[in-house]
Amino acid sequence: MEFSRVKLEIYVPEAYLGCLREALNELGACHIGKYDCCSSVAAVTGTWRPLPGAEPYGGTVGELCQGAECKMEAVCPRELAAQAVEAVRKLHPYEEPVIHVLPLLDL
Repeated sequence: MEFSRVKLEIYVPEAYLGCLREALNELGACHIGKYDCCSSVAAVTGTWRPLPGAEPYGGTVGELCQGAECKMEAVCPRELAAQAVEAVRKLHPYEEPVIHVLPLLDL
């Protein structure tokens, strides 16, 4: 199946939403038709356990942690997906950011 766009799903602390959206928008993501800066955000609760050797943004190594974060969704041209992921990784505070890249079918 053909696809020319992907959906980015990024889990991030709320304080980082603005800088991520700005960086993605400047790159050419977050554009839908004649609109830019397009994204959706939902509050979620994340869980994680940092393993030995980890340097967690939050929580304690060896302990199960839980915290508030946001799920940001944005559309991105397929050819910019790798650059978008790289831009997110540069700005994201987590040692291991959760970034999903999902194809959007051209129907």
